[in-house]
Amino acid sequence: MNQLRVGVLVLIFVAATGLAWAGSGLWDARGTLPAVPWPAPVVFAMLAGLLFAMALSLRSRLRARRELRPGARPVDPLGAARSVMLGQASALVSALVGGLYCGLGIFLLLERMDVPARREQALYAGLTVLAAAAVCAAALFLQRVCRLRGDEPEENGNGGPLGSPM
Repeated sequence: MNQLRVGVLVLIFVAATGLAWAGSGLWDARGTLPAVPWPAPVVFAMLAGLLFAMALSLRSRLRARRELRPGARPVDPLGAARSVMLGQASALVSALVGGLYCGLGIFLLLERMDVPARREQALYAGLTVLAAAAVCAAALFLQRVCRLRGDEPEENGNGGPLGSPM
């Protein structure tokens, strides 16, 4: 399983922001913009909390097993892999949706700040962007917690995983 990189998330976010900003201008020229739903930041914040809680739980269980604490529960490798995949999928979708709301929010800030309802929509869009960033951060933290020791790059020049030459 490949690690999700921050650069990929930033690229998706920036591309979605540009497309949403341009699309908002076109959509506004043809009629009214769609509203930003108020539950959007709440849902993303709850997802970020869930991913962060999963990461903390897995980290404590892995630490307990590594320190050979009595009564430490083992971590199911398949369950950990599923958790990482959930985190990666959530981060990708959050980067995309966060970028879309960022582009819409920028358009609202630049073009429609005279309308009070649009100021509220821009606030919801901004909160959604922040919550989407929290989802990405929690997903990257979860990925880091579940990384195997052999996945870390070697600084001493030994080469491959676990210090074996390739």
